[in-house]
Amino acid sequence: MKYLITVLGLLIVFGLSYLASNNKRKIRYRPLIIMIILQVILAAVLLNTFVGAYLIQGVSSTFEDLLGYAATGVDFVFGGVLNEGQFSFFISVLLPIVFISALIGILQYIKVLPFIIKYIGLVLSKVNGMGQLESYNAVASAVLGQSEVFISVKKQMGLLPKHRLYTLCASAMSTVSMSIVGSYMQILEPKYVVTALVLNLFGGFIITSILNPYIVDKDEDILEVQEEEKQSFFEMLGEYIMDGFKVAIVVAAMLIGFVALIAMINGLFSGIFGVSFQQLLGYLFAPFAFIMGVPWKEAVEAGSIMATKMVSNEFVAMLELSKHSNLSNRTLGIVSIFLVSFANFSSIGIIAGAVKGLNEKQGNVVARFGLKLLYGATLVSVLSAIVAGLFIK
Repeated sequence: MKYLITVLGLLIVFGLSYLASNNKRKIRYRPLIIMIILQVILAAVLLNTFVGAYLIQGVSSTFEDLLGYAATGVDFVFGGVLNEGQFSFFISVLLPIVFISALIGILQYIKVLPFIIKYIGLVLSKVNGMGQLESYNAVASAVLGQSEVFISVKKQMGLLPKHRLYTLCASAMSTVSMSIVGSYMQILEPKYVVTALVLNLFGGFIITSILNPYIVDKDEDILEVQEEEKQSFFEMLGEYIMDGFKVAIVVAAMLIGFVALIAMINGLFSGIFGVSFQQLLGYLFAPFAFIMGVPWKEAVEAGSIMATKMVSNEFVAMLELSKHSNLSNRTLGIVSIFLVSFANFSSIGIIAGAVKGLNEKQGNVVARFGLKLLYGATLVSVLSAIVAGLFIK
């Protein structure tokens, strides 16, 4: 039964992508098949083998150590704020982003990250059949973040046609930045976070190749990465530390606003209709939860969490998921995979704003296809959850 639902889910995801495709005749099926097979193999290795468990344990331990180092700095500044045994989401989950951001800055400065990103992107371009620029951007988005990644390709930004610009933005919405991964691991099981990161990378190419198919000419496919302005080491470090702090503050502000608004809307709906807004959304998203592999008896509850992510952000939904301890391990795993991406309404504004800051005309183009970006990124999350569901018991 599980395999039948998986096949049904894949057919629905590909069908919805095909229906929204802007050029059905240009879809190339060979790269799609290769990437789907790779997704299944990678999910099997990460979730169902000793090697995968070892890799995930290594990644998890690394982030655990990094968060421990970050806690030293946080405790020095805020150590007296909390009473013993209390927990603060801002202090314990968000502020460590400052340290991770500083570490990313150092790796950028010593040219380690640019080297890794560029050559992984080049290898991926051979697999996905897309351009080098698109492949570089997908990997860079997973490291630098959905706003910062565009700075590294700003020389090409004004020259890109609409279809290539869409692919770059879709990658930024389908992945999550490395600076925030440690925060996710404090709420979700690390193995689901790592698996989602890998599956979303290929899932983004798969869905985009259907929604927005094209062939890049060799003379157009020049990967020229913008070098950051030369700074001293401590200028760079100060800038990345402040960037990390800004991310923590922005996420905190959005959490305050969205959690409060959802609570208010739930209260209004419960008073008027006898059912909360999240429960109502749960019924709408339940079929998608079911085709992802969630048992039908838990589909409405899971659908409510999925919808919460789309209308607010992934942090709000992750915190909501942590309250549902009654859900089965299978449902918790599948929904966790779905939640690890930036696919929500607020990301449309973030990405359009980032591009507009570099090129106003292109920023307006991004704003016009914003809903299609969210549509595609949500399908990527569903696809990753379906594939992972094959190996989650």
